Amino acid sequence: MQTVLIVIHLMIVLALVGVVLIQRSEGGGLGIGGGSGFMSARGTANALTRTTAILAALFFATSLGLGLLARFESKPTDILDRIQSSPTAPGASVLDQLPGSAPATNQTPAGSTAPAVDGAATPAPAAPKSDPNAVPTGN
Repeated sequence: MQTVLIVIHLMIVLALVGVVLIQRSEGGGLGIGGGSGFMSARGTANALTRTTAILAALFFATSLGLGLLARFESKPTDILDRIQSSPTAPGASVLDQLPGSAPATNQTPAGSTAPAVDGAATPAPAAPKSDPNAVPTGN
């Protein structure tokens, strides 16, 4: 249903753009030429004005229809609905209970090597061997 309404909406938009571009500007523009009857300057202005008003009303209606369809066809989800109702561990966050998130703890498991925070216990990287044929860069 939504796809059909989008296609109709796009056709109305294209028609509205075309009708607006055809209309005569205040300075004369595309309304050059004489003649009488239906396609006279006055008759064309009335028909184009009426067509523009009808297309604008249809554009407004289809826009509202698309908005209402999008609102009622979607199934909004709340992030809090995905949280398990189990109690959290001390120091754990509510976000750790969401699917796909790893628990963030500040403790490292026993036997693992964690990087030093202060940088004092971290060994300095080995200096690269200097190539005698390398171009000096000033570092």
